[in-house]
Amino acid sequence: MDLAIAEKGLMVLDCTAHGKAGHAAREEGDNAIYKALKDIEWFKNYRFEKVSEWLGAVKMSVTSIATENKAHNMVPSECSFIVDVRVTDDYSHEEVLNTIQRNVGSDVRARSMRMRSTRIDVDHPLVMAGIRLSKKPYGSPTSSDKALIPFPVLKCGPGDSARSHTADEYIFLDEIKDGIETYISMINQIVLC
Repeated sequence: MDLAIAEKGLMVLDCTAHGKAGHAAREEGDNAIYKALKDIEWFKNYRFEKVSEWLGAVKMSVTSIATENKAHNMVPSECSFIVDVRVTDDYSHEEVLNTIQRNVGSDVRARSMRMRSTRIDVDHPLVMAGIRLSKKPYGSPTSSDKALIPFPVLKCGPGDSARSHTADEYIFLDEIKDGIETYISMINQIVLC
């Protein structure tokens, strides 16, 4: 029930490294996997200069890799991989994408740029109400539909975010009860001020 006053944006990238098919037993082809690996290494090691006060650094994670090959003895002509990019409030999606495209050899295409980084002022009445209840403001490394709402929004909810997206995702009933009580107390804090 702490106060996510900021959250990272999300940009998913589809990347494709191009080579030339050949037989693996002979010195033929230009292996697209090796080209992709060079770019994947760049994603692993590159650090954007600006670091956000609330959200930290831009984070890039390669989450999937594949080739068109079904045969073990063929050098692939294409290797595709997916990159999950968590963008902070210090950069636009376009700035991050341009930096990536300048530094990697693979073709890079953004699936979507709609999940932008968001932030609500720490002195917003709702945030101040939570702080008066000893809730701590922080920057969330995850994204939510908050990015699509065209007015200031506070992300605050019960449960442990680390349980999200797991096979046995769950929330305790006591966490839900505490969440409801906290929401009511926050509203009362605003009304009483």
